[in-house]
Amino acid sequence: MARRFSVPYQSEPVSSLATWARNLAVFSVVAVVVSIIIVRFGFLEMKPAIATFFGALGLAGLSILLCLAAFAAIWQNGSRGMGRILVACLINAAVLAYPAWLALQYRKLPAIHDITTDPIDPPRFEALARLRTGDGANTAVYAGLYSAEQQQKAYPDIEPLQLEIPVDRAYAIALQLVHKRKWLVIDERPPAPPRRIGRIEAVARTPIMGFREDVSIRVAPDGDLDSRVDIRSSSRYFESDLGSNAARVTRFIDDLSTAAEADAQKPAKKIAPPPPKAPAKTVKK
Repeated sequence: MARRFSVPYQSEPVSSLATWARNLAVFSVVAVVVSIIIVRFGFLEMKPAIATFFGALGLAGLSILLCLAAFAAIWQNGSRGMGRILVACLINAAVLAYPAWLALQYRKLPAIHDITTDPIDPPRFEALARLRTGDGANTAVYAGLYSAEQQQKAYPDIEPLQLEIPVDRAYAIALQLVHKRKWLVIDERPPAPPRRIGRIEAVARTPIMGFREDVSIRVAPDGDLDSRVDIRSSSRYFESDLGSNAARVTRFIDDLSTAAEADAQKPAKKIAPPPPKAPAKTVKK
C-alpha cells in the first residue's frame, strides 16, 4: 500500500486478475442468455442446452474466485481494478441469485414432477403422450403411489374442485382460463352426449427458461346441476419440478373457483314474451 502514496494512483497498472474476473462475469451473462434462448426456442436438444446453462454458472463461480484473488493482489501491491471487481461481483450476483434460490427449493421440496388433484384416477395424457417421447423426457404414465404420498405431504391442499354450475359452463370457463394464460392447447373435447366428460390438454411454459410442462384438465358432471374439475400438471423433463406444477395447479383451481362463483351469481336472462298477436280482421260481406 506504500506505493500508492509515492506514485499517483492513476499511474498504477490495472490488475489482470480484476480484468479477467470482469470479462468472465460478462461472458457468463452472455452464456446464460444464449442457453435460455436455446431452450425456449428449441434450437438444440435439452441436454446440451442445460449443459450450456450450467457452464455459464460455472464461469460466474470462477469469476467470483478471481474477484477474491484480485482483491488480495490489489491490497498487497496497490494496483488498480477495484471498479472492475465491483462490476464483476454485481454481475455474478445477478447471474447466481435465481439458481441459488432454485437450489434451496430443491433441498426443501420433494423430488417429484407430476402433480394431480386425483392420484387414484388422474387425468390422462393422450394427445400429449406423443410429445413426451424425446431423449430424457418423462413418461406420460402417472408416477404412482410414491409421487402421490410425497405430494400429500408437501401440498396437502391440492384437491378436486367441486363447482355448483353445469358441466358445460365449467368446461367453458376452464377453457377460457387456459387461453387467458396463453397455454398452447393441444386437444380440447367439450362435454357432449353421450360422452359427458370434457377434456383439455395444453402445454404451459416456465417463466424464465421456458421448460415445457404438460397440463390435462378433466371436467365431469357431479349430479344433475353440479360439476367436478380435476387437473394434472407434469414436467416434461427432470425428476424434480421445484414446486412449479403444484403452484400452477393451485392458481388454476383458485381462479376457476372464483370465476365459477361469479358465473353462478349472474342473474338468469329473462326471455321476453312474444308480442301479442293482432286480432284477425273480419271482412263484412
